[in-house]
Amino acid sequence: MQYDAFIGEVQHRAQLDSREAALSISRATLTTLSERIEPGEAENIGAQLPEELGRFLEEVDEVERFGFEEFVDRVAEREEIGEEDPADAAFHAQVVLDVLAEAVTEGALEDLKTQLPENEGYETLFEIAEQEGSPPDA
Repeated sequence: MQYDAFIGEVQHRAQLDSREAALSISRATLTTLSERIEPGEAENIGAQLPEELGRFLEEVDEVERFGFEEFVDRVAEREEIGEEDPADAAFHAQVVLDVLAEAVTEGALEDLKTQLPENEGYETLFEIAEQEGSPPDA
């Protein structure tokens, strides 16, 4: 996926007013993700993204273990658009990871999910992608 397509999808899905806002939430989410997953995994995912976005995943060399709430707090802190509302930050992170899921291979996405344990609340980040991929309830 090309840079313009990625940012455009983030902007559209998050219903943001500008591409700058879409880049801001993408940067906030990807940088925070890089702090939580193994550097090799971050580099693998970053290599599958446009260079302008992949670099956000390659800036951190040391992994920290923190739960979903801390992840959302860090995304909210990094966002430079409006209020630091945890619900907005969580939604923004979901949108970015939803677009990311379309931009990387299925194997890379599965490897990413194993780095973010469900029992720590991270499954919430992938809810949008999973809802779109599952059949509607009858």
